[in-house]
Amino acid sequence: MRWGLNLPNVGACSDPRVLADVAYEAEQAGWDGAFVWDSLCAEMKDPPNQHVCDPWIALAAMAMRTERILLGPIITPITRRRPWKLARETVSLDHLSRGRLVLPVGLGAVDEGAFARVNEERDRKLRAERTDEGLEILTGLWSGEPYSFQGEHYQVDTMTFLPTPVQSSRIPIWVVGAWPRMKSMRRAVRYDGILPTVMNDKGEHSMPTPDQIREMKTYIDTNRTLTTPFDIVLEAEIPGDDPAKAAAIVRPYAEVGVTWWLESVWWATYRTPGNLDAILSRIRQGPPKL
Repeated sequence: MRWGLNLPNVGACSDPRVLADVAYEAEQAGWDGAFVWDSLCAEMKDPPNQHVCDPWIALAAMAMRTERILLGPIITPITRRRPWKLARETVSLDHLSRGRLVLPVGLGAVDEGAFARVNEERDRKLRAERTDEGLEILTGLWSGEPYSFQGEHYQVDTMTFLPTPVQSSRIPIWVVGAWPRMKSMRRAVRYDGILPTVMNDKGEHSMPTPDQIREMKTYIDTNRTLTTPFDIVLEAEIPGDDPAKAAAIVRPYAEVGVTWWLESVWWATYRTPGNLDAILSRIRQGPPKL
Protein backbone atom coordinates (compact mmCIF):
# COMPACT_ATOMS: atom_id res chain seq x y z
CA MET A 1 0.00 0.00 0.00
CA ARG A 2 1.20 3.49 -0.88
CA TRP A 3 -0.07 6.64 0.80
CA GLY A 4 -1.00 9.93 -0.84
CA LEU A 5 -2.64 13.24 0.01
CA ASN A 6 -5.49 14.96 -1.82
CA LEU A 7 -4.81 18.67 -1.35
CA PRO A 8 -7.05 21.62 -2.19
CA ASN A 9 -5.83 24.45 -4.38
CA VAL A 10 -8.23 26.88 -2.70
CA GLY A 11 -8.39 28.94 0.47
CA ALA A 12 -5.36 28.36 2.66
CA CYS A 13 -3.71 26.43 -0.17
CA SER A 14 -4.38 28.92 -2.95
CA ASP A 15 -0.73 30.06 -3.05
CA PRO A 16 1.57 27.77 -5.10
CA ARG A 17 4.40 28.51 -2.66
CA VAL A 18 2.27 27.26 0.22
CA LEU A 19 1.43 24.07 -1.67
CA ALA A 20 5.13 23.57 -2.39
CA ASP A 21 5.86 23.84 1.34
CA VAL A 22 2.97 21.45 2.11
CA ALA A 23 4.35 18.91 -0.38
CA TYR A 24 7.76 19.18 1.28
CA GLU A 25 6.15 18.53 4.67
CA ALA A 26 4.39 15.49 3.20
CA GLU A 27 7.65 14.09 1.86
CA GLN A 28 9.34 14.55 5.23
CA ALA A 29 6.44 12.84 7.02
CA GLY A 30 6.67 9.69 4.90
CA TRP A 31 3.84 10.14 2.39
CA ASP A 32 4.33 8.71 -1.11
CA GLY A 33 2.31 11.19 -3.17
CA ALA A 34 0.77 14.66 -3.14
CA PHE A 35 -2.11 15.46 -5.45
CA VAL A 36 -3.88 18.77 -6.05
CA TRP A 37 -7.42 19.57 -7.14
CA ASP A 38 -7.68 20.47 -10.79
CA SER A 39 -10.14 23.21 -9.92
CA LEU A 40 -10.42 26.61 -11.58
CA CYS A 41 -13.28 28.19 -9.64
CA ALA A 42 -14.21 27.29 -6.06
CA GLU A 43 -17.79 27.98 -5.02
CA MET A 44 -18.27 26.86 -1.43
CA LYS A 45 -20.87 27.55 1.20
CA ASP A 46 -18.65 29.19 3.80
CA PRO A 47 -17.17 31.38 2.48
CA PRO A 48 -19.03 31.22 -0.85
CA ASN A 49 -16.00 32.15 -2.98
CA GLN A 50 -12.39 31.38 -2.20
CA HIS A 51 -9.04 32.22 -3.71
CA VAL A 52 -7.83 29.58 -6.18
CA CYS A 53 -4.45 28.87 -7.78
CA ASP A 54 -3.80 27.14 -11.08
CA PRO A 55 -3.07 23.45 -10.37
CA TRP A 56 -0.36 23.10 -13.00
CA ILE A 57 1.63 26.06 -11.73
CA ALA A 58 1.19 24.69 -8.21
CA LEU A 59 2.44 21.25 -9.30
CA ALA A 60 5.50 22.84 -10.89
CA ALA A 61 6.28 24.56 -7.58
CA MET A 62 5.73 21.29 -5.72
CA ALA A 63 8.07 19.47 -8.09
CA MET A 64 10.84 21.97 -7.38
CA ARG A 65 10.43 21.61 -3.60
CA THR A 66 10.41 17.79 -3.44
CA GLU A 67 12.61 14.91 -4.58
CA ARG A 68 10.77 11.64 -3.96
CA ILE A 69 6.98 11.83 -3.82
CA LEU A 70 4.71 11.35 -6.82
CA LEU A 71 2.70 14.36 -7.96
CA GLY A 72 -0.43 14.91 -10.00
CA PRO A 73 -3.78 16.67 -10.42
CA ILE A 74 -6.88 15.13 -8.91
CA ILE A 75 -8.65 14.92 -11.25
CA THR A 76 -8.19 16.40 -14.71
CA PRO A 77 -11.29 16.51 -16.91
CA ILE A 78 -9.76 16.24 -20.38
CA THR A 79 -12.93 17.74 -21.87
CA ARG A 80 -12.06 21.03 -20.16
CA ARG A 81 -8.54 21.16 -21.59
CA ARG A 82 -7.16 20.96 -25.10
CA PRO A 83 -5.49 17.52 -25.32
CA TRP A 84 -2.41 18.84 -27.14
CA LYS A 85 -1.92 21.57 -24.56
CA LEU A 86 -2.32 19.00 -21.79
CA ALA A 87 0.24 16.80 -23.56
CA ARG A 88 2.77 19.63 -23.50
CA GLU A 89 2.05 20.53 -19.86
CA THR A 90 2.35 16.94 -18.65
CA VAL A 91 5.59 16.19 -20.48
CA SER A 92 7.14 19.42 -19.20
CA LEU A 93 6.07 18.60 -15.65
CA ASP A 94 7.31 15.03 -15.96
CA HIS A 95 10.75 16.40 -16.88
CA LEU A 96 10.67 19.04 -14.16
CA SER A 97 9.86 16.38 -11.53
CA ARG A 98 12.35 13.89 -13.00
CA GLY A 99 9.67 11.34 -13.77
CA ARG A 100 7.34 11.72 -10.79
CA LEU A 101 4.10 12.72 -12.52
CA VAL A 102 0.86 10.72 -12.48
CA LEU A 103 -2.18 11.88 -14.47
CA PRO A 104 -5.57 11.01 -12.90
CA VAL A 105 -8.42 11.78 -15.33
CA GLY A 106 -12.20 11.70 -15.35
CA LEU A 107 -15.27 13.31 -16.86
CA GLY A 108 -15.29 16.11 -14.27
CA ALA A 109 -17.89 17.46 -11.88
CA VAL A 110 -20.32 19.59 -13.88
CA ASP A 111 -21.23 21.73 -10.86
CA GLU A 112 -17.64 23.01 -10.67
CA GLY A 113 -17.45 26.60 -11.83
CA ALA A 114 -15.17 25.84 -14.76
CA PHE A 115 -18.03 23.86 -16.30
CA ALA A 116 -21.16 25.51 -14.99
CA ARG A 117 -20.29 29.18 -15.48
CA VAL A 118 -18.61 29.17 -18.89
CA ASN A 119 -20.87 26.94 -20.99
CA GLU A 120 -18.57 23.92 -21.05
CA GLU A 121 -20.07 20.67 -22.35
CA ARG A 122 -22.12 19.05 -19.58
CA ASP A 123 -23.69 16.10 -21.41
CA ARG A 124 -22.22 12.93 -19.92
CA LYS A 125 -22.17 10.93 -23.17
CA LEU A 126 -20.37 13.68 -25.08
CA ARG A 127 -17.88 14.21 -22.27
CA ALA A 128 -17.14 10.48 -22.27
CA GLU A 129 -16.56 10.49 -26.02
CA ARG A 130 -14.23 13.49 -25.78
CA THR A 131 -12.38 11.90 -22.87
CA ASP A 132 -11.69 8.77 -24.93
CA GLU A 133 -10.47 10.80 -27.90
CA GLY A 134 -8.39 13.04 -25.65
CA LEU A 135 -6.66 10.06 -24.05
CA GLU A 136 -5.76 8.68 -27.48
CA ILE A 137 -4.28 12.02 -28.48
CA LEU A 138 -2.29 12.33 -25.25
CA THR A 139 -0.65 8.93 -25.58
CA GLY A 140 -0.08 9.45 -29.29
CA LEU A 141 1.71 12.75 -28.80
CA TRP A 142 3.71 11.40 -25.87
CA SER A 143 5.19 8.76 -28.20
CA GLY A 144 7.51 11.28 -29.83
CA GLU A 145 6.65 9.82 -33.23
CA PRO A 146 4.82 11.63 -36.06
CA TYR A 147 1.17 11.49 -35.00
CA SER A 148 -2.19 12.45 -36.45
CA PHE A 149 -5.75 11.91 -35.31
CA GLN A 150 -9.14 12.32 -36.95
CA GLY A 151 -11.98 11.92 -34.48
CA GLU A 152 -15.50 13.16 -34.17
CA HIS A 153 -14.56 15.84 -31.65
CA TYR A 154 -10.82 16.45 -32.18
CA GLN A 155 -8.58 16.53 -35.22
CA VAL A 156 -4.78 16.61 -35.23
CA ASP A 157 -2.74 17.02 -38.40
CA THR A 158 0.58 15.18 -38.31
CA MET A 159 2.88 16.60 -35.65
CA THR A 160 5.78 15.34 -33.55
CA PHE A 161 5.94 16.23 -29.87
CA LEU A 162 9.42 16.23 -28.33
CA PRO A 163 10.80 15.51 -25.85
CA THR A 164 9.11 12.30 -24.83
CA PRO A 165 8.26 11.81 -21.14
CA VAL A 166 10.99 10.79 -18.74
CA GLN A 167 8.90 7.78 -17.74
CA SER A 168 8.75 4.75 -19.97
CA SER A 169 6.58 3.72 -21.62
CA ARG A 170 4.48 6.74 -20.69
CA ILE A 171 3.26 8.93 -17.86
CA PRO A 172 0.92 6.72 -15.80
CA ILE A 173 -2.78 7.50 -16.33
CA TRP A 174 -5.33 6.74 -13.62
CA VAL A 175 -8.93 6.79 -14.81
CA VAL A 176 -12.11 7.19 -12.80
CA GLY A 177 -14.03 3.93 -13.16
CA ALA A 178 -17.69 3.64 -12.14
CA TRP A 179 -18.85 0.18 -11.11
CA PRO A 180 -20.81 -1.56 -12.58
CA ARG A 181 -20.83 0.74 -15.64
CA MET A 182 -18.97 -1.32 -18.24
CA LYS A 183 -18.09 1.54 -20.61
CA SER A 184 -16.42 3.31 -17.71
CA MET A 185 -14.61 0.16 -16.62
CA ARG A 186 -13.42 -0.62 -20.15
CA ARG A 187 -11.90 2.85 -20.34
CA ALA A 188 -10.03 2.36 -17.07
CA VAL A 189 -8.49 -1.02 -17.93
CA ARG A 190 -6.88 0.45 -21.05
CA TYR A 191 -4.57 2.53 -18.89
CA ASP A 192 -2.53 2.30 -15.68
CA GLY A 193 -4.88 2.63 -12.75
CA ILE A 194 -8.42 3.17 -11.58
CA LEU A 195 -10.02 5.61 -9.16
CA PRO A 196 -13.00 3.40 -8.33
CA THR A 197 -16.48 4.60 -7.49
CA VAL A 198 -19.87 2.90 -7.37
CA MET A 199 -22.67 4.47 -9.40
CA ASN A 200 -26.32 3.65 -8.88
CA ASP A 201 -29.17 3.95 -11.39
CA LYS A 202 -29.70 7.60 -10.43
CA GLY A 203 -26.11 8.48 -11.25
CA GLU A 204 -25.19 8.91 -7.58
CA HIS A 205 -21.67 7.94 -6.49
CA SER A 206 -20.47 6.18 -3.36
CA MET A 207 -17.22 4.69 -2.07
CA PRO A 208 -16.88 1.00 -2.92
CA THR A 209 -16.83 -1.64 -0.21
CA PRO A 210 -13.99 -4.18 -0.06
CA ASP A 211 -16.31 -6.77 -1.67
CA GLN A 212 -17.02 -4.39 -4.55
CA ILE A 213 -13.31 -3.73 -4.97
CA ARG A 214 -12.79 -7.49 -5.17
CA GLU A 215 -15.40 -7.70 -7.95
CA MET A 216 -13.78 -4.81 -9.80
CA LYS A 217 -10.33 -6.35 -9.52
CA THR A 218 -11.63 -9.62 -10.96
CA TYR A 219 -12.99 -7.67 -13.92
CA ILE A 220 -9.70 -5.78 -14.32
CA ASP A 221 -7.57 -8.94 -14.15
CA THR A 222 -9.82 -10.66 -16.69
CA ASN A 223 -10.10 -7.83 -19.21
CA ARG A 224 -6.82 -5.92 -19.07
CA THR A 225 -4.42 -6.77 -21.89
CA LEU A 226 -1.44 -4.63 -20.83
CA THR A 227 1.19 -6.32 -18.68
CA THR A 228 2.39 -3.12 -16.95
CA PRO A 229 1.52 -2.49 -13.28
CA PHE A 230 -2.04 -1.35 -12.52
CA ASP A 231 -3.03 0.71 -9.48
CA ILE A 232 -6.32 0.76 -7.59
CA VAL A 233 -6.57 4.14 -5.90
CA LEU A 234 -9.06 4.99 -3.14
CA GLU A 235 -9.69 8.35 -1.55
CA ALA A 236 -11.17 8.73 1.95
CA GLU A 237 -10.41 10.10 5.39
CA ILE A 238 -8.90 8.13 8.26
CA PRO A 239 -8.00 9.32 11.78
CA GLY A 240 -4.41 10.49 11.96
CA ASP A 241 -4.44 10.49 15.75
CA ASP A 242 -5.42 6.81 16.00
CA PRO A 243 -3.03 4.71 13.88
CA ALA A 244 -4.58 1.41 15.00
CA LYS A 245 -8.08 2.49 13.97
CA ALA A 246 -6.77 3.93 10.70
CA ALA A 247 -4.99 0.67 9.88
CA ALA A 248 -8.15 -1.30 10.67
CA ILE A 249 -10.10 0.82 8.16
CA VAL A 250 -7.53 0.48 5.39
CA ARG A 251 -6.43 -3.14 5.87
CA PRO A 252 -9.55 -4.81 4.32
CA TYR A 253 -9.03 -2.70 1.19
CA ALA A 254 -5.34 -3.56 0.98
CA GLU A 255 -6.22 -7.23 1.25
CA VAL A 256 -8.47 -7.08 -1.84
CA GLY A 257 -5.96 -5.24 -4.01
CA VAL A 258 -6.07 -1.48 -3.34
CA THR A 259 -2.56 -0.14 -3.97
CA TRP A 260 -2.97 3.56 -3.10
CA TRP A 261 -4.88 5.31 -0.31
CA LEU A 262 -5.35 9.06 -0.77
CA GLU A 263 -6.07 10.93 2.44
CA SER A 264 -8.68 13.68 2.10
CA VAL A 265 -6.93 16.35 4.10
CA TRP A 266 -8.95 18.92 2.14
CA TRP A 267 -11.83 18.40 4.58
CA ALA A 268 -9.99 20.80 6.87
CA THR A 269 -10.63 23.51 4.31
CA TYR A 270 -14.36 23.03 4.70
CA ARG A 271 -14.40 22.71 8.47
CA THR A 272 -12.08 25.62 9.16
CA PRO A 273 -11.63 27.70 6.00
CA GLY A 274 -8.18 29.22 5.83
CA ASN A 275 -6.83 27.00 8.59
CA LEU A 276 -3.60 25.68 7.12
CA ASP A 277 -2.60 24.37 10.56
CA ALA A 278 -5.36 21.74 10.40
CA ILE A 279 -3.98 20.41 7.11
CA LEU A 280 -0.36 20.43 8.25
CA SER A 281 -1.25 18.76 11.54
CA ARG A 282 -2.77 15.79 9.71
CA ILE A 283 0.11 15.58 7.26
CA ARG A 284 2.70 15.52 10.06
CA GLN A 285 0.91 12.61 11.73
CA GLY A 286 1.90 10.58 8.71
CA PRO A 287 0.28 7.52 7.17
CA PRO A 288 -0.60 4.50 9.29
CA LYS A 289 1.45 1.29 9.40
CA LEU A 290 -0.33 -1.83 8.16
